Amino acid sequence: MNITPKQAQQRKHPDQLEEVWDNLLSRQPELIRAAFASLNPPNQKAVITHLNRMISETGWQPEQQVSAKAAIQALETLSNQDK
Repeated sequence: MNITPKQAQQRKHPDQLEEVWDNLLSRQPELIRAAFASLNPPNQKAVITHLNRMISETGWQPEQQVSAKAAIQALETLSNQDK
């Protein structure tokens, strides 16, 4: 079975990936921003896309949607501070 480089990376560091998502969905702006800043630009874009899908698509638990909204708000605040 062939796996992509991304899948190989995730298998090597599942705890790290889990920690990043735990922080992104923590509802704590400082943890959210730090986790986001630790990602490279393509992964940052993927995170934003995923968080927006969590907010807008059906099938997510209400608490997950609240956490995703908090993350987007924390990252928008960060973006506004950079301007």
